[in-house]
Amino acid sequence: MELKELLEFIDLEDGRLRSAHENYPDHEKRIMARMIKLSEEVGELSDEVLAFNAMQRKDKQKKHDGNNLPNEIADVLIVTLLLAKAMGVDVEEALKNKIEKINKRY
Repeated sequence: MELKELLEFIDLEDGRLRSAHENYPDHEKRIMARMIKLSEEVGELSDEVLAFNAMQRKDKQKKHDGNNLPNEIADVLIVTLLLAKAMGVDVEEALKNKIEKINKRY
């Protein structure tokens, strides 16, 4: 998938979420809700990483679906992009600048 396609999906999903679930009276609450959702998704990814490394409690490890890790990574990426959209961040430009900065280190 190309970044352009992903960002088009983010625009679509943002519209879906606004019409289906969000009844926030102001923009700041939408941003906070998305940040909290991101924290939730990072927590779920953390559980998957622990399970991947067999570091979960035995009862949790038995229930673990080894195929869920990619889904949790995708959730974190999608919610991060939704947060960026809510805050007016140009993701393409931010990535370009960050990659350039990282490359200068080496």
